[in-house]
Amino acid sequence: MEGITLSIQELLDETNYGLALTLLAGERGLKNRVSSARIQKPGLALDGYIEHLHPDRIQVLGNTEISFLQQIDNKVATENLRTLCSFPIACFIVTKGLRPPQLLLDLADQNGIPVLATPHQSSTFISLITKFLEEGLLPNTHLHGVLMDVLGVGVLLTGKSGIGKSECALDLVIRGHRLVADDMVFIKKKMPAVLVGQSEESIQYLMEIRGLGIINIKDLYGVSSIRDKKIIDIMLELVDWDEQHEYDRLGIDDRTTTILGIEIPHITLPVRPGRNLGSIIEVAARNHLLKGMGFHSARDFQERLLARIDGRPLGDEVE
Repeated sequence: MEGITLSIQELLDETNYGLALTLLAGERGLKNRVSSARIQKPGLALDGYIEHLHPDRIQVLGNTEISFLQQIDNKVATENLRTLCSFPIACFIVTKGLRPPQLLLDLADQNGIPVLATPHQSSTFISLITKFLEEGLLPNTHLHGVLMDVLGVGVLLTGKSGIGKSECALDLVIRGHRLVADDMVFIKKKMPAVLVGQSEESIQYLMEIRGLGIINIKDLYGVSSIRDKKIIDIMLELVDWDEQHEYDRLGIDDRTTTILGIEIPHITLPVRPGRNLGSIIEVAARNHLLKGMGFHSARDFQERLLARIDGRPLGDEVE
């Protein structure tokens, strides 16, 4: 998904990755956006060579860059910094708690370019900021549903409101499986082709059961009943049973659905009184694991049936 960006304000507000950033100048530019997880150290640009400058990347100034600016001729430094700051730079970040030249701070203020500082060494900070950007710039979406870890399989339950997704999930938790998210599933695409789902932080571990209200699965069943995130392997769509509709009875042709450009298996489960959906979902997870090992029950049955029709031996029937 193209067009995903982060603002410099989001970098400044970050607390989970330990960036430890403070603002030195350029407050007007805190709405500037970063679209690349790669950073740049603009050493050559400080010397006047701006051929390969990438303004959309975060520009990191370490001990080498700051020392260079302090040692070169003041007139040359002024000219080069003016040229550098004429570009729409996302932001400058100074490492090791160093104090950048006042000229850079003034030019950054004039041009709306934030200058941030961190106490980390350059190598440490680059590792932290890269991880933060890679996570924050991942393509993402939200889906109404429930995400469960069933026998190690990430099962995404979808369906209209009130059809019983949360009740199915609760039954699975009682059976020893694990809740990842209820009601709203936050999904990120991780390269090369994996979907990872998790809960919104405000409703993590919570489940809504109509008639009971909000319950906390972690408190009720312990930490073994929940997990923070899970790769999504299959989607199970719960639908109202329709006597006029012909549902798949063999499962020979695998259906898929596409989320963020990635195809995952899609199974439709009709719901009616008397169907034990918890058991069916467990079987669906086990069947998915078997398919991953190369065993496809429906296709094996079809092959045996066609062999009998053709009158040819198959498998252990061959003498």
